[in-house]
Amino acid sequence: MKTLSKLTAVLILAALALVPVLRATVLHPGPAPKEAWLVPVKDNWEISGALPENALLLSLQGLANTDAPRVYIEYPEAWHFHDFIPLKDFYATRYGIKFTRLTTPDAALTNLGSFAKGYVVWDRKARASLNVAFTAAGILRAVVVDESLISLAEKHGFKCRADFRGLFVGQTDLQVYQWAYDRFWKDCSRDFIIWMGGVAGTQMEPGVADFGIATHAFFTDLSANGKPDGELAFHKKLLSELKPSAWILGWHSYAKDKEGEWVTLTSGYGLKVIGLNSLPNSSFMSQVGFSPGFKLTNSNHVTRDTKLTAAPKVYLCLVQSDSMGIGAWTEPERGQIPYNWDVGIDGGIWYPSAIEMWAKDKTPNDYFNGGQSGYMYPAAIPEDRFPGLMKEMNDLMPQFDEHVISIMDHTRRGVPVPIGYFDVPKRTVDQYYKYVPDAIGFINGYAAAHTYDLRNGQAFMSYDYYLDENRPEADAVADLDELMRLNPQRPYYLLVHVRESNSIKRVMGIVKKLAEPPEVVPVDTFLKLAASNKTYETHYSDEFPNTE
Repeated sequence: MKTLSKLTAVLILAALALVPVLRATVLHPGPAPKEAWLVPVKDNWEISGALPENALLLSLQGLANTDAPRVYIEYPEAWHFHDFIPLKDFYATRYGIKFTRLTTPDAALTNLGSFAKGYVVWDRKARASLNVAFTAAGILRAVVVDESLISLAEKHGFKCRADFRGLFVGQTDLQVYQWAYDRFWKDCSRDFIIWMGGVAGTQMEPGVADFGIATHAFFTDLSANGKPDGELAFHKKLLSELKPSAWILGWHSYAKDKEGEWVTLTSGYGLKVIGLNSLPNSSFMSQVGFSPGFKLTNSNHVTRDTKLTAAPKVYLCLVQSDSMGIGAWTEPERGQIPYNWDVGIDGGIWYPSAIEMWAKDKTPNDYFNGGQSGYMYPAAIPEDRFPGLMKEMNDLMPQFDEHVISIMDHTRRGVPVPIGYFDVPKRTVDQYYKYVPDAIGFINGYAAAHTYDLRNGQAFMSYDYYLDENRPEADAVADLDELMRLNPQRPYYLLVHVRESNSIKRVMGIVKKLAEPPEVVPVDTFLKLAASNKTYETHYSDEFPNTE
């Protein structure tokens, strides 16, 4: 082990001395390229399967896209962001990009090898070594290989720049990432960091690896809850050394902590998350802006000053949140009923061409609502950071013709607050009313919540129901019927969060079976109706101290 450690250190030090001064221009969208390479990856992310080959291609993409959009990865149809699948064809038809397919790693290295300065080797026996290799790849400008792919890399003339085989076997993740920090952190970006979480064990789905390599980001999957021992303190150290404006790309590890724990921690530093670890082609999409002459327009139904009067009936509003890329946008039933889609303003930063594709494909029944850039829990955001984040949001929302603010807060407040608690305290509601005076209104929650308010013609409404994709249809109908019985006063404003895995056809079937037929309305209209006749009680959460 000592010999390997010294050899690796020598290789890295020698390689660092040769690192070219090349900084990414990612997140500066510009014109689309006339030509680009299309590289397919396999639908197998097992360490013992196709993960090594896929990791090689993703690392090559990150190197090639460091200063321009050159390589687009073709993911399988089963990939989590399936609503992005049509984007390749949109690039070709709308932007005129001519794609040339490279079907094998050998072909990819033949045509794109000039963007690499060597290779780094990760160890299949130490899963965390792949994250170290991704970090090293960005710094050393090297492709990522495992032992089985060394001969392929050397066939193309590449020299080894770092070899992690045997170095981390038997070590904890904390020891591995501390080693990587000691070697690479000084040369890593302070604008971006990659949390390569999600699936664990024998798999990894590193869709966002290309962006991290292109931006020289540090890769990790440290825990947010103190287990395993020591990871939380090191986690905080990394967050504290990022710029206040930094972005965290990726996702927490399903094997280590909970989403609420992780985002509570990142929000506590005022940092924005862009999920998931499977987010594809970020190094390409973030560098291709809107096509010439395109201006995004929403399917608006009201304005901030519109006055509506609610009738004595049930108004039902359906909102799909989480992400446009993993929802039901491509389903044939879209457009048949009013449907609202969470499109955070960060989408215009990270994948403007996808936003254009959706905007051009929308129907009058498709409405985009948004909110602050990045995934954050507002109750956890430091008070001195909140005004700046709201200014950023206010500056960007008109550019995307968005006028409704979506809020989700699952801040970990410790026992006795249970999982699924999505209410926010009055101080947070006050902040939104203070800093976002031009919004039509606000919607809050994920599961059902109980935060409501009405000020200055702006309704602050919470979800009354969460439509789980696994909830039997008959049970969902019974749930909604029961909610209408429990809320007999009319008008009754029934805001439903549709989990993105639900199909629109399924949702339409549920609505048609309700005992009291509601009027299904878009969310901007819903909020104006809710502001016209307040049949809900003003309510906020109690203040709970945040706990580690």
